[in-house]
Amino acid sequence: MVGDAGLDVVARHAGPIAHGGDVRAKVTIEPGGAGANTAVWLAACGASPVLVARVGADSAGRQVHSELTTAGVQCAFAVDQDLATCCVVVLVDEDGQRSMLPDRGANARFSPADLAPGLLAEPHGHLHLSGYVLLDATSRPAGLAVLEAARAAGWTTSVDPQAAVLIHSPEAFLADVRGVDFLLPNADELLALTGSSEPSSAKSLLSHVGAVVVTSGPEGATWVDADELISVPAEVTECIDSTGAGDAFDAGFLAAWLSGASKRDALLGGIRAGSRAVSVVGAQPPR
Repeated sequence: MVGDAGLDVVARHAGPIAHGGDVRAKVTIEPGGAGANTAVWLAACGASPVLVARVGADSAGRQVHSELTTAGVQCAFAVDQDLATCCVVVLVDEDGQRSMLPDRGANARFSPADLAPGLLAEPHGHLHLSGYVLLDATSRPAGLAVLEAARAAGWTTSVDPQAAVLIHSPEAFLADVRGVDFLLPNADELLALTGSSEPSSAKSLLSHVGAVVVTSGPEGATWVDADELISVPAEVTECIDSTGAGDAFDAGFLAAWLSGASKRDALLGGIRAGSRAVSVVGAQPPR
C-alpha cells in the first residue's frame, strides 16, 4: 500500500458555512490520509498491510505511526526533516457529505528513494496505489516507480484515482496507470476519465487496465472487464460522515478478491466496508 498518511481535522457543521461569520460545529482530530485509511481498513478486513508513506519529523508523524501500528498496519515511513506531516481539514455537512482542504505536507515530497529495498521481495503480492501520489507532480515519479517495480516483481496492482477535480489530463493519467490490474474510480472520477459517469463507460478504459471497479455511492458498485459487467446494490445505511468511504471500499474489495472471492463477492466486500465507513465519524474504523 502506497499513499498519504496524516491527520484529519473533522468539523461537522450545523447549517451552511457562513462566509466571514461563525457556524457551530463538532470538531475532532482523527487519523487520515487516503493511503493510511485503506491500510487500516485492510487490517480491519483481516489483511496484513504495509503502508509506504512520508511523514514529518513532528508529533503528528509520531502519532500517525503509533495509531497505525496499533491498528495492525506495518509502517514503512520516510521522515521529512523540513515539511510537516499531512493535515486535512474536513468539513462535513448535515447530510454527512464532506468537503476537504488538504495540505499533503511531507507526502508531497514522497520520492523513489523512499521505497526501501526489499519491500516487494515477497512473491505473489499486491500493490495498491493512492492516486494522490500520481496527481501531484512532486510525488508522481515515486508513484510511477513503485508501479513499475511491482510489475517487475510479478505483483498485481490497483490504483484509486482519488480526486476527479485533480485529473486535469485524462490521457496523461491513463498513461500513468497503463497495465494496472484494477482501476477503482468513483462515478465522478469515471466522468473525468471517460466523459460519462455511467459504469458501462468504463469499457473504454479496458485498453489501459485489466478491469474497472466503479463505486456509485447509494447506487452501489460495478465490476467492468472484457467479459462482463456485474453490479451490486449499496447497503441501506445512515450516512454520518462520508470521509474515507471510497478508501474503505477499496480495502474491502481488495481483501475479498485477494482471498479468492468471486467478482460479485469482492464487490460485496467493498460495499460492506464502505457502509461501515459512512456510519462513523472519521475515515478509519473506530479503535
